[in-house]
Amino acid sequence: MKFVPHDYQRYCINRMITDAALGLFLDMGLGKTVITLTAINDLRYNRFEVGKTLVIAPKKVAEDTWTREAGKWDHLKLLRIVPVLGSREKRIKALNTPGDVYVLSRDNVQWLVDYYRNAWPFDAVIIDELSSFKNPQAKRFKSLCLVRDHIRRIYGLTGTPAPNGLLDLWSQIYLLDQGQRLGTRIGQYRDEYFSPASRNRETIFSYAPLPGADQAIQQQIADICISLQAKDYLQLPERIDNIIHVRLNAKEQAAYEKFEQEMLLEVDEATLDAGSAAVLTGKLLQFCNGAVYDGDKNAVEVHSEKLEAFKEIVEGSQGKPILVFYNFQHDKARIMKCLPKGLRVAELKGPGIISQWNNREIDVLLAHPASAAYGLNLQAGGNIIVWFGLNWSLELYQQANARLYRQGQQENVIIHHLIVSGGMDEDVMAALQNKQVTQDSLLAALKARIAKVKGET
Repeated sequence: MKFVPHDYQRYCINRMITDAALGLFLDMGLGKTVITLTAINDLRYNRFEVGKTLVIAPKKVAEDTWTREAGKWDHLKLLRIVPVLGSREKRIKALNTPGDVYVLSRDNVQWLVDYYRNAWPFDAVIIDELSSFKNPQAKRFKSLCLVRDHIRRIYGLTGTPAPNGLLDLWSQIYLLDQGQRLGTRIGQYRDEYFSPASRNRETIFSYAPLPGADQAIQQQIADICISLQAKDYLQLPERIDNIIHVRLNAKEQAAYEKFEQEMLLEVDEATLDAGSAAVLTGKLLQFCNGAVYDGDKNAVEVHSEKLEAFKEIVEGSQGKPILVFYNFQHDKARIMKCLPKGLRVAELKGPGIISQWNNREIDVLLAHPASAAYGLNLQAGGNIIVWFGLNWSLELYQQANARLYRQGQQENVIIHHLIVSGGMDEDVMAALQNKQVTQDSLLAALKARIAKVKGET
């Protein structure tokens, strides 16, 4: 296929060629992969400025997207893409295979750095989904910092650089410029641009940006980052968000209220922290979906209302393929069990399934948003998404929806959300709609429910 870049794509390619470090903060669907491969191809074969390039990507993307994208375009036919995946022996064999671009799962960054140590062979490093390096305490971040001086060119790709707030930016920008713009330490960055938001005597739980911090940070990083939004460059079909309110019957509703009351009354809202909040919301969301894990990690079914609503969607879709996002493993098992015989049902695992989906050989494709959120091109396979269960991650929610709602989609995209009326589902959906899914919003929602339960008892 002949690649005719849009103006914005040509601009990004030229910047990658001229700049040794760059953040491509491009919205989903704007073609970050082909932009990057085009620039690397030019640097490798026309300008001879790079030898080996390393791509660090989420596992599913590493397995499929980069190889598939390179094979799609005529101008990239010289690029040899080598996936560095599988067992340790397979990874070592791949590293010793002649190639131009080596694609590694981000889970193996520490292993790769330990393997090469001071003999780091990659001139250029591409971090696909740079936001996955937002935690400065993570091993993958610390490992990459150890070899940063050996990397002559580095590029970070993401559509969501600060999914949970501006604090997420520091480590990502540090990998690009080694602290020139936002400081060499996260504490220095916090002190300059933030103030404590919630704390007790000893511990600060969260930070809030100081007035004007957003603009000041943007000015600091403007020369090293390109930020574009899809709505300004793409003409996409309509996206239709549909909330399906699932109502429990009287007995089930009473059971949910009793379960919620017992769970919430066990927690002191004054000492509620992120750990206990995650456990608590997980249990309540499980109940909303229809089953709850017991102490032995067995799923105990409590209702089938969401399954019934889901089956109605399948029936009403008249044979059109459906991409289903589930939250818990028992969701997946129960969904697969409830589907009518004769449907072609698959779980998103490996590039072979992706090809089958895009060839319209699958009727229902089940995926966890964490395994399908980044880089996968699924828009050829269908236009209907069902969120069977939600979680508190705006980044995963936006990225997962962009698997179908992206460049190349030919039909209106319909996104169904199954939401239990009066349940924790509603709090998550409201936060996602307002794009305010933070730890503070999660805690606030829980505290409001605790206060309500205490007021009723």
